[in-house]
Amino acid sequence: MLSSAVHDCLMLLVVIATIGTTTSTIYGLMAAFAALRFRSRCSLDTAAFSPPVSVLKPLHGAEPGLEENLISFFEQDYSEFEILFCARHSTDEGLAVARKVSARYPQIHTTIVTCGEPGWPNARTYSLEKMWNLARYEILVTADSDVRVGRDYLATIVRPFHDKNVGLVTCVYRGVSPRGFWAELEAMGMSIEMTSGVLVAEMLEGMQFALGPTMVLHKSAIEKIGGLIAVAQYYADDFILGNWAAKNGYRVLLSPYVIEHHIWNLSFARSVKHQLGWATSTRFSRPYGHAGTVLTFGVPFGLLGLAASAGVHRIAWGVALLLISVMGKALLCWLVSTVVVSDRVSARKAWLYPLRDLMGFLFWAASYLRNRVSYRGEIYELLREGKLRKVA
Repeated sequence: MLSSAVHDCLMLLVVIATIGTTTSTIYGLMAAFAALRFRSRCSLDTAAFSPPVSVLKPLHGAEPGLEENLISFFEQDYSEFEILFCARHSTDEGLAVARKVSARYPQIHTTIVTCGEPGWPNARTYSLEKMWNLARYEILVTADSDVRVGRDYLATIVRPFHDKNVGLVTCVYRGVSPRGFWAELEAMGMSIEMTSGVLVAEMLEGMQFALGPTMVLHKSAIEKIGGLIAVAQYYADDFILGNWAAKNGYRVLLSPYVIEHHIWNLSFARSVKHQLGWATSTRFSRPYGHAGTVLTFGVPFGLLGLAASAGVHRIAWGVALLLISVMGKALLCWLVSTVVVSDRVSARKAWLYPLRDLMGFLFWAASYLRNRVSYRGEIYELLREGKLRKVA
């Protein structure tokens, strides 16, 4: 027989698990509605607007798939654009790939520059600033080296700028992994967990942030908030740029275009390190929202409910909580991957997503135990508001 204190403790855990499963289910329904809402307005903006644009691509080494990623930006069905590449040193292997690819497309104006060792804590933004100063056009498109796009990418993401109140446009992304179980789970997190959170936030309060893999910036809007140097101290510079642009009266929009974000963290250790850094960064850049994220996870509460319910001989209730949480996450994965990001792999393996949900919770919890992140092999300490300090 259980003592009264133990019984009461287990019943409290059952109540917590029930509340958590309920909030996760409500969040899943909100994400499903937001996904259908996103899909319904994807073709609403048909304005013909194609100003010349400058594409800025920071590079650091030659990761797998880089050549194919760069080619996708040269093969755009767009009237006038230039591409700028920047790395720290002229011997960078990524620049060698950029030179090779650009030689195939002499008709596209290409600029290749170096910036030296970063003079700012945020090395990526330092590289972007170098290209910013050389860009010929007012509309700037930033895209990371692990991004791959289709031919209609520029035409779609630039179109909203026919509205002069638009200051920034960003995109959700589909995680793509060529192979590897852990990389596949990480890709699912990008396709489903990240996208669901973005769509719900955009539905509830509009876009108040941007996503770093690709952004479209209007020079005047970013200059109004102090230029790129204003976010030089922050790790989540994308979030800050979007947030400050919105606070300064500019519209920040979520494009209907979905980019591909290619993942090469094939080992368990590298995948965990990357995702834990992502969670830790979010804790610092938006602490209240990150804390509330715990209510969106379902499987941890389902498992808790099963264990605690078994302890008080209410196993049927525990099984129900677990089934609701697992089925809810699998259905959400199928819906978002099918309706929003067109991720066939995630749709086909939606049964795996409950495991990714459990991992996401563990990353969330672990993010409160650390304040360091790594980027391109360098270690940074995160300070208040997500500011950076490089660790020697």
